[in-house]
Amino acid sequence: MPRFSIVIPSYGNAEYLPACLDSIRSQDCSDWEAVVVIDASPDNSLEIAQRFAQVDDRFRIVNKEVNEGIHLARRSGVEAASGDFIAFLDADDELCEGVLSSLSSIVDQSNADIIHFGLICVPDGEVSAESCRGFEAWANAPAADLGRADLMTTVFAAEGGYQKDWNMHHRLFCASLCKGAFASMTDNRLERAEDGYEFFVLASLSQTEVTRNDIVGYKYFLGRGVTTGSELTLEAFRRSSRQVCECYDAVCAFAASTGDLHMVHCAEGFKARTIFSLANEWYERVSKSDKIPAADAAYRIVDPVEFAAHLYRFVRDRAYALLQQDDIVAMRDSDLDAWYAKAGELYSDDSLENPLYREYYQAASIHMAHLRNAIKRLDWDAQRIRIFVSAHKNVDLFDSLVLQPVQVGAKNAEHRFSWAFHDDEGDNISELNPLYCELTTQYWSWKNVDADYYGFCHYRRYFDFGNTEHKENQFGEIIDGFIDEATKERYCLDDASINQVVRGADVVTTRMQDIRSYMGENSTIRSQYDAAPKLFVEDLDRVIDILVARHPEYEQDAKAFLAGHTGRFCNMFIMKKEIFHDYCAWLFPLLEEFVASADMSLYSKEGLRTPGHLAERLLNIYLLHHERIGAGWKMKQLQCVHFTKPDKYYLPMALSCGNDNRPVIPVVFASDNNYVPMVTTTIYSMLKNASDAYRYDIVVLHEGIEWENQEKMKMFLGQFENAGLQFCDVSRFVDQYELTTNNPHISNETYYRFLIQELLPYYSKVLYLDSDLIVKGDVSELFSVDLGDNLLAAVRDVDYCGNLNMKDGIRMRYTKEVLGMHQPYDYFQAGVLVLNTRAMRKLHPMEKWLEFASDDRYIYNDQDILNVHCQGRVKYLDYDWNVMTDCYGRIGRIFSFAPAAIFDAFNDSRNHEKIVHYAGAQKPWKVTNCDRFGLYWEYAKDTPFYVQLTDILHTEFVKQKLAEEAAIDHHESAVSEDSPLRKVVDPIAPFGSRRREVLKSIGRAVRGLK
Repeated sequence: MPRFSIVIPSYGNAEYLPACLDSIRSQDCSDWEAVVVIDASPDNSLEIAQRFAQVDDRFRIVNKEVNEGIHLARRSGVEAASGDFIAFLDADDELCEGVLSSLSSIVDQSNADIIHFGLICVPDGEVSAESCRGFEAWANAPAADLGRADLMTTVFAAEGGYQKDWNMHHRLFCASLCKGAFASMTDNRLERAEDGYEFFVLASLSQTEVTRNDIVGYKYFLGRGVTTGSELTLEAFRRSSRQVCECYDAVCAFAASTGDLHMVHCAEGFKARTIFSLANEWYERVSKSDKIPAADAAYRIVDPVEFAAHLYRFVRDRAYALLQQDDIVAMRDSDLDAWYAKAGELYSDDSLENPLYREYYQAASIHMAHLRNAIKRLDWDAQRIRIFVSAHKNVDLFDSLVLQPVQVGAKNAEHRFSWAFHDDEGDNISELNPLYCELTTQYWSWKNVDADYYGFCHYRRYFDFGNTEHKENQFGEIIDGFIDEATKERYCLDDASINQVVRGADVVTTRMQDIRSYMGENSTIRSQYDAAPKLFVEDLDRVIDILVARHPEYEQDAKAFLAGHTGRFCNMFIMKKEIFHDYCAWLFPLLEEFVASADMSLYSKEGLRTPGHLAERLLNIYLLHHERIGAGWKMKQLQCVHFTKPDKYYLPMALSCGNDNRPVIPVVFASDNNYVPMVTTTIYSMLKNASDAYRYDIVVLHEGIEWENQEKMKMFLGQFENAGLQFCDVSRFVDQYELTTNNPHISNETYYRFLIQELLPYYSKVLYLDSDLIVKGDVSELFSVDLGDNLLAAVRDVDYCGNLNMKDGIRMRYTKEVLGMHQPYDYFQAGVLVLNTRAMRKLHPMEKWLEFASDDRYIYNDQDILNVHCQGRVKYLDYDWNVMTDCYGRIGRIFSFAPAAIFDAFNDSRNHEKIVHYAGAQKPWKVTNCDRFGLYWEYAKDTPFYVQLTDILHTEFVKQKLAEEAAIDHHESAVSEDSPLRKVVDPIAPFGSRRREVLKSIGRAVRGLK
């Protein structure tokens, strides 16, 4: 019995087979056999093998009459092998000198089932030396000795980084392992990634793999017999797709048969990797004309979502490359729109739950938006009517070629917007934007743009180009909400309507407004300016002096305008080219001289904008002058629309995977700007006690949380490296519904939980938490609850159950007659929910949930609705996960009326609370005698909103004049002299102040004192 059996499958390799067999024969170790499997080869491979066998009987031949592919050829070779150890050699590769002797010594030293040895890569055909070095470095990467589980992870799982190859060559296998493994393998023909399938089975049955890449024993001719650079026909790609599918199906079937979840996980990794390779082949070798049909073929054969994810990957990469090259012709000629659309055909809630699809979709969407914006700029340049929309932040825009956004202050901006022109391009005064405001756009367009008409709007103010009269406020503005298709149609902000209105006019402005409607009967334009709290009328007088000195002919017009009571405001206008250029040549020298002579070093931020405010008045003087001298301009006046919610709307994005493969737990909160300190405290308590084995995707749904507060929260919570925080303004969804609450302690934010299923489509399970909680437990335990087919998991509401047992029967009748609940005592509290968002989406769309929420028959609108529609499909949690506090003694007054089992379970939970819920009117930021007051401030004191919370508590303290104030020991210090809190406490609460007494009560509570 030989020590080594070398199995060599051969089909169509006659050209290389002699060198291959010679490399075995020339080994200095003689204890071997070579099993040459001739797989019905059409060339003279059999004759070559027979010549070697005639000379050396260590060459054994298995001649197959029917070609069955390399996998079954290897299996035939393994069956025929008689050695103690088995190695595999491809017929177009070679063994290096002395490798068997080296391996023999390793075998003597190690009891490993598998020995991984090194290779040398030789370029052949169209393969470059650089490609060889890269493959060689990867295949020969150093590795520790690995047991079965680690080996499987390292080779097949994404978290292992696919750091080790799955090649069957340059490995030596124990014969008993190899024979047993191949005997359990599929009888089906495998021709693509068969190495991966075979090694998957072998590794799963092994105990240990030892890596000795210092033994360079395999000469691999990369590219030999393969035409990787040639074009792949549609039929050939279909064949490759089928082969890939057959191979990963075989791996998944084997993994499932083991009943080992880790094996199943690794099989999914193998599947992902093979589809990755197939997609690369689509990108590199399928012709441009066949790309879309080939993608269709892949959709029908392999996992379509996985393949579509890679289409998004290619869109992302190609779009980025085109943007870097700045080649507009190539951008226009690219097929990326078609690729993007093809990948988008698979877009659904289910596909977004695939992390790979989700991640590449999000990245591709961003890059495609940038690419389309780059192309659009060419179309903008071609327009002859160009109305520039000044913006300093990311806002919604109308789909238009005429309305063209310009980022103002771009020179000093933190981010440059790809969807806009920039006022720092070409000849510009971008650095003066804090003074000149939107005038930096006017200057930039004057110096750099060619058009027949130049117009100017703001990101929140546009002209109304329609014929319908709309109601205005006292300042002459139409007030509307969002920039969308509805308002585009309402105010005729389409290119055709704009062209129709502008053509034929010389100057278009906003309507003339009479300031007496809001300033008083005796008001003038000058007195209006003087009344502005952060502006100085002396600046207006100074710029008029400069005007008159430069252009004496304007003095009459300036005096008439300032003494009058009508004007056009907002710095909005559209002018013909010659008029616009004349206006700019007149305006900017006036402002330049004013800025040079004025001392604005101590002005407020608004005061610094004085040049912009002055230009608003100078525009009126310029137009009045030309009207007086008979310029004969055809003038038009249009209404002005003020959009109150122009900010760009973003759906929350899933937490990026990166290299961190910890499971993600999505957690949603609802808040408004006033509740920021509270939601921050809740999130902080949650993360402080959460397991590091998970990552947390935190989404705050809101209407109107200020940007500064968002940034402050992100900065503070950024201390938790395993958490991501994002904000989503939900105005667009809720504004269209009449949402009210019948309970004064419940805000409209409570309805936001109905939005979660649509706003986070890539999650099938989401944790929702109210913002008046302290989380003491590990929410990963809560999230891990098995929902099954239930719609959600929640805690029974002990308060509600207590009301059900009241003798008056009011709540029981309401529950049965209005809510229609069959089991009233199953009513749950909705402040802590584990949501089966996939099932909820199937039950009702988001719009339907919000329609239900508009029904004013309900007491607790949102909570009642969930109980009505989820009854019978609720997983009930331990009370520990939602322990409501004793608000105004309600435990005795109400909870004690609940069925004994419910009340006892609730009471018991107060001994081991995981979530404390300050539901009701008594909040720890309002009253110091609130149940669990000290617990709340243990966390609140660490947040950046501590002072704001104490201010609220102080205000309530003074307002209510709490009775216990008299009992407070004014001489006891709640904060020790050496405490770092002194630095915070002393400035905001001096000795002897009421606020000091409030902070002392907080300090005592946190320390557990009375």
